[in-house]
Amino acid sequence: MKINLDYTNLTKHYVNGDWVKPISSKKFEVLNPATEELVGHIILGNTEDVDRAVDFANKAFRDFSSTSKSERLSLLKKLREITEKRFDELAYAMTVEMGAPITMAKDAQADAALGHLDGFIHALEDLKEHEILKNGDEIVREPIGVCGLITPWNWPINQIALKVIPALATGCTCILKPSEHTPISAMIYAEIIHEAGYPSGVFNLVHGDGPEVGSGLSKHPDIQMMSFTGSTRAGREVTCDSAETVKRVTLELGGKSPNIVFSDSNLVTRITESVEECMFNTGQSCDAPTRMLIESNCYDEALEIAKNAAENISVGDPQTDGTHIGPLFDKIQYDRVQKMIQVGLDEGATLLTGGLGRPRNFEKGWFVKPTVFSNVSNNMQIAQQEIFGPVLVLIPFDTEEEAIEIANDSPYGLAAYIQTNDKEKSRRVASRLRAGAVHINGGAYNYGSPFGGYKQSGNGREGGDMGLEDYLETGLWEGKAGAFGYQDEHDWLQITEGSETNVVGLPMELLETMVAEFAPEVASDETR
Repeated sequence: MKINLDYTNLTKHYVNGDWVKPISSKKFEVLNPATEELVGHIILGNTEDVDRAVDFANKAFRDFSSTSKSERLSLLKKLREITEKRFDELAYAMTVEMGAPITMAKDAQADAALGHLDGFIHALEDLKEHEILKNGDEIVREPIGVCGLITPWNWPINQIALKVIPALATGCTCILKPSEHTPISAMIYAEIIHEAGYPSGVFNLVHGDGPEVGSGLSKHPDIQMMSFTGSTRAGREVTCDSAETVKRVTLELGGKSPNIVFSDSNLVTRITESVEECMFNTGQSCDAPTRMLIESNCYDEALEIAKNAAENISVGDPQTDGTHIGPLFDKIQYDRVQKMIQVGLDEGATLLTGGLGRPRNFEKGWFVKPTVFSNVSNNMQIAQQEIFGPVLVLIPFDTEEEAIEIANDSPYGLAAYIQTNDKEKSRRVASRLRAGAVHINGGAYNYGSPFGGYKQSGNGREGGDMGLEDYLETGLWEGKAGAFGYQDEHDWLQITEGSETNVVGLPMELLETMVAEFAPEVASDETR
């Protein structure tokens, strides 16, 4: 599959409803990870670019925050229409910029733009913007303000959709900083938003790196909320930068997800599918089941199944249809994965398959061998550190209690997986796993469900109903209709009947006198 993409806007930023020349002039090359060829370049923004975008977003918030739910739903439905029209371009862009095989890019990467949108449309339809509590007070849910959104390279549109759409749905305005490594899909998404008819300044796109644009957004006093997806290290930096202005911060960070395989499961099916899940997206998923914990009485059999499954995973050209995996997204990541494979060898783990270097017949591109280690203990680096490549470690356990202990023995808590035919056991074990999501016997994530982690995997939830909450402030209206309250004594107000804290029906004549006395500059015939 080959699509001619229009790169006209790639060197520009999208600000205030227009594609504008960046203030900065710092170039960044975008490379195809399969061919190592230059695709194009972007201009990395600076703090001035950030300030400009925030200023327009702040001004746009005044009107957009007052739009009705029905108006925002209409815009979201138009957004869906345009997204469908440009679906193939989105998919192909991710094939070019990050090496996602085109079949996978369509079925998963680009599909997320529509799937999450549908989930948020349903969530917005059900959202109660005003709710009366049992005590008679009224809860008001309103947009939090200007939002800074930072997204990663491994699931570019998935994460853009999970952040941009709830911002637009709730009446917020936003500035998106996509990964500088995957700017093409972000550019197309900005064009989609523009064509959908969103008002100027509501959505803005500023390319840049973390130290300059990412930090500029996090520190900016006019940004009320930061949503970040990326490494745990970078998440800490966003949190620290945001602390200066005490803004809300939501984080979706790293993972080292355990996959507990009990001997009573269908071993061939469950292990084969687990290996495929680990290698999916070339292992570049934060919730990938990269630690397989195997019950000892089936360990030897499981090793053979896992080895065969990994060796049946093919590596191929991303632009060719099929179920193969593609390259890692750049040389830096390739070198990191190679280093961790060497660490595993040095730690004494047994290499079942894969290993160092490129697969056979690949002389260029950041392709790696699907790799499986056995005889791994959970204190090894390859069992504790996120490798972010197609590398699986196999760890034996003897008892259910030991499996739970090993599974939770990690600084991360994004996802966990359980394979067993015993329903009661699956629920019992799941209840004790410290993870944001537990997948049982191949259960997959569904659009509209909350996604997020425990511990150093982050905070907050993305997707569906809960995905709207982080973009909303909750206000409280107390009191009674037609009334106002006051706290301080005033000699101009005489209470003849009832409570002085709840004065009903203030006469306009008295109001006119009060205004004339305390604010004569507004007590004109016009204002009366």
